[in-house]
Amino acid sequence: MKITNCTPKDLGAIQELYTAARNLQTERAMVVWPAFDNDFLENEIAEKRQWKIVSNGIIVCNWAVSYSDKAIWGEKDKENSVFIHRICTHPSYRGNRYIDAIITWAKAHAVQQGRQYVRLDTLGNNQKLIRHYTTAGFIFLGMVMLTDTHQLPLHYQQEPHCCLFEIMV
Repeated sequence: MKITNCTPKDLGAIQELYTAARNLQTERAMVVWPAFDNDFLENEIAEKRQWKIVSNGIIVCNWAVSYSDKAIWGEKDKENSVFIHRICTHPSYRGNRYIDAIITWAKAHAVQQGRQYVRLDTLGNNQKLIRHYTTAGFIFLGMVMLTDTHQLPLHYQQEPHCCLFEIMV
């Protein structure tokens, strides 16, 4: 298992992972991510903000990071965090707790970037995801109502109830 930045040649595999994630979200009646256009993902790849776990030559998991997230975190965003977004796992590899590898990586990445926290959010009152992230070591900070979502992807505008999580590095 290896964690590296995504490259432009990974775009098709990333889109397949997002499609599988949307299918699972629909099946489980969760907040469903919109389709992300290639330009958006290519920009994240060019900025080295798309990451992947590769096992036996297959992208088994990927996620994006950002270093500022004021629209969600408000005053808590003091540019001291690495924010994890859109974790998705290949359907054939679900259940392998890649979240643990992501957290280990994210803590080291945060230290490299001079950051104090690893943070993430999820939409809606999804108790299964809350348990998943807290058993992985995140502290659940509670649910907030997002008030200014116009700059965020569409799914934030459709479901403004947001659960916040963090780990201090």
